[in-house]
Amino acid sequence: MLKISRDQRRARLALRHRLASPAPDPTQAVNSLVALHSSDPVTVYLSVWARVPGFEVTDLERLLYEERSLVRHWAMRRTLWVVDRTLLPHLISSSTRSIGEKERRRTAKLIEAGGVANSGEAWMREALPRTLDAIRRHGEVFTRHLTREVPELSDKIIFTNQAGRVMGTTGLGSRALVQLGMESKVVRARPAGSWVSGQYSWAEIESWLGHPVEEIPVEEASARVVAEWLRAFGPGTEADLKWWTGWTLRQVRRALADVGAVEVDLGDDGMGLAHPEDLDDDAEPEPWVALLPSLDSTTMGWKERDWYIGDHHLTLFDRNGNAGPTVWADGRVVGGWAQRKDGEIVFELFEDVGRETGAAIEARCQELAAWLGGVTITPRFRSPHDKALAL
Repeated sequence: MLKISRDQRRARLALRHRLASPAPDPTQAVNSLVALHSSDPVTVYLSVWARVPGFEVTDLERLLYEERSLVRHWAMRRTLWVVDRTLLPHLISSSTRSIGEKERRRTAKLIEAGGVANSGEAWMREALPRTLDAIRRHGEVFTRHLTREVPELSDKIIFTNQAGRVMGTTGLGSRALVQLGMESKVVRARPAGSWVSGQYSWAEIESWLGHPVEEIPVEEASARVVAEWLRAFGPGTEADLKWWTGWTLRQVRRALADVGAVEVDLGDDGMGLAHPEDLDDDAEPEPWVALLPSLDSTTMGWKERDWYIGDHHLTLFDRNGNAGPTVWADGRVVGGWAQRKDGEIVFELFEDVGRETGAAIEARCQELAAWLGGVTITPRFRSPHDKALAL
């Protein structure tokens, strides 16, 4: 049985994730990781900056909003991603559709429990098609404008505790639009403000893409997604893949079998799986450092992370498992970074990395501060380390 060491896995990570061999453009940066996390609007931009020399915000905006060769949509683990439009139908078939079904049941219960309607499903059958019709008429539209045409979107869900005390309210407008997104009827389009804004307009998915979404059988789509993950993140474990996809174990195992995944020995990390056409060692990369943002797809790529993070999980991740900003050197997380209110990029190392590596990290921080040009960013999901360092 082929044995792949931690050093070999780190070499693969460095080269395939474009951290030691930069990508020539944002599209190749996205494809090198299957997709980029976009739940936090700044993540995708900083993830591309870390991998594409000379990258500018407008480079990605052109691909997202003008050419639309990259699309922002929900998929694995109910997460919002930026993905190449050619892979989008596979994500929708393998992940988004089942998520949309579950979310519809959940939304119906929230509507009922929040006192909006006796039947949440009946509320959605009435409101969601009218909302979609309004989006079609506008082309691109923000939620606040839709509430004028579909008054039900202004309904509020009331949250109470066990004692019946009101703990808060939320409008159904955003919830309804997300539901339509998870049913792959709409996509998030342009933001209301700059690239750091999390308020997006909405567009019908067929109109945005210029054609209907291709229908792909679930088994075929799942095998394609697993093959892409194995090439980008493999070797990994079955647990890694189940966590990353959010699928059932049955779906994961069926896709692995369809791909013909091969078992490999990961030494202290147990047994892993690799793509059958991807068993050769990668070349040893030159020394490298990187500043990756919160929720970066590399940091979030595996469930079992000891081989690249070590003992730093508790401070670098929030309680829900969302990664904060990380400092990388030669295939491992060696620290964390943050931006302070005055725009300064600061970092803290968890170990001695040597003078040259430390200087390279310091230089990278200065490059990021210059690239941001006075723009301040705050991760949407903040890790304990990020909060402490940013003070």
